[in-house]
Amino acid sequence: MRAARLPWPAISQAGAVRRLLPRLSLAFGVLVLSACTTLGPDYQEPEVEWLKDWRPSAPAEATTPEVWNETDLRFWWILFADPALNRLIDSARAGNLTLRIAGLRILESRALLGIAGSTLYPQLQQIGSAVSYVNTKRKGGPLPNDTDSTIKYQLGFNLAWELDFWGRFRRGIESADAAFFSSIANQQDVQLLVSAQVADLYYAYRTTEARITIARENAAIQRRSYEITDKLFKSGAESELDLQQAKTQYLATLSSIPQLELTLIKSRNALCVLLGRPPGALPELASPEYELPGIHTNETRNIPAQLLIRRPDVRAAAWQAAAQSAQIGMAEAEFYPAISLLGSFGWSGSTSNSSPDFRNLSVGPALQWNIFDYGRIGNNVRVQDARLQQLLEKYRETVLQAAREVDDAAISILKTAEQQVILDESVITARRALEIANKRYQEGYAGFQRVLDAQGALFSQTETQVTNQGNYITALVGLYKGLGGGWRFTPTQQLIPETVRSTMQKRSDWGDLLTAPIPDRERGPTSPAGTTQHE
Repeated sequence: MRAARLPWPAISQAGAVRRLLPRLSLAFGVLVLSACTTLGPDYQEPEVEWLKDWRPSAPAEATTPEVWNETDLRFWWILFADPALNRLIDSARAGNLTLRIAGLRILESRALLGIAGSTLYPQLQQIGSAVSYVNTKRKGGPLPNDTDSTIKYQLGFNLAWELDFWGRFRRGIESADAAFFSSIANQQDVQLLVSAQVADLYYAYRTTEARITIARENAAIQRRSYEITDKLFKSGAESELDLQQAKTQYLATLSSIPQLELTLIKSRNALCVLLGRPPGALPELASPEYELPGIHTNETRNIPAQLLIRRPDVRAAAWQAAAQSAQIGMAEAEFYPAISLLGSFGWSGSTSNSSPDFRNLSVGPALQWNIFDYGRIGNNVRVQDARLQQLLEKYRETVLQAAREVDDAAISILKTAEQQVILDESVITARRALEIANKRYQEGYAGFQRVLDAQGALFSQTETQVTNQGNYITALVGLYKGLGGGWRFTPTQQLIPETVRSTMQKRSDWGDLLTAPIPDRERGPTSPAGTTQHE
């Protein structure tokens, strides 16, 4: 029998299809290659235009960051030339628990970055096996009784690899990478805060010590006046009014000392917590003849405003925005199909001679596409974009707050220095007034009330003098804090104490994550998205 022949048009159409297949395959390949893109915006750190021309309100000689001595900024407390303060800050860097937690978060984010990096490789690599023992007994019926024992076994390997056509996994790595650098900047910000808090508390302690000394000195003066009036009253030379007024002023001054001592202990205990120690005596504070640092009116000179952009909290805000920017690309990738390579191999058999062994192998691509999402994917993209804009605004707000802190500190330095000149002169005047009042009272030219007024004025002015001196030091600490000083790059080995590192290594296998160097990135993210930020 002769085979049926296709009509000429059908033969021609089939040949055309065969000729077109290579071209279609090439076009499909080009389409697939072109689809290997990275969706979402490439992050660009926002510009802060006003910062270029901004200067603090206080008169200052602003210079560029290159002129500023960065060593002095990072270790600004050495300008006080106070060995006790230096020891306290060094101790806080070693023992502060908040700083230790910030170091652990760096290690955590480094591990999360490793998880994100693993998504570029086959996501499923699974081996499965099973062995079972089957015992069959047959009893009764037309067939003879029988017992059969069989061991069944099977082994399989499954592989699934979703290809990163749309850059979803690469954006995930980018986001985790930015979060890693954000954790580094946060740790540096904690360093800055701890240094400033130690200095603030230390000088608050010293200022309170000075106030207690002043109160005791004035109480001693007032006690002598009270004892004199008591003798005069008993001899009939003075009225009871003078006696009671002298006693009232003496007791009022004396009553202020316990509150000051309470403030002193609270400052010391707060320092202990910063140092990672239980509340108690601090040997570093043992200095019976301590004098507060002097005041210099030129502290606000050479303030480099552009250093604000390098503050750790500003850089952390930039890295957080960069991490969120990558989330937009990850969300947009949901619009497109997920293309995967699937493979499986299986082998099964049993010890039964009547049952054959089986082997199977399957390999091929797979496509999964959520065609109808009812706006879920689009709204998720909008959510991620809104979150990015929030972080960009937070970044700008952080820079504004930094400028406010610097401006407040700079003007405080200037005004407290001006006030100190006046207070120093007023204390000299108050002492002279007390001398004159005592002399005129002893000579009988003035009443005792003039002496009491002069004593009260001296106590008030000396108290205000030392308090203002403490305010000046606080403002100076605030200036260096506002400029972002008080931190340094911390190697991996110094993030946590050796005892903690050893405990963690024994508890879990950390590989080299506890010792591998940390990249030093002082500035915020500037490289385009879609590429790793590691240097």
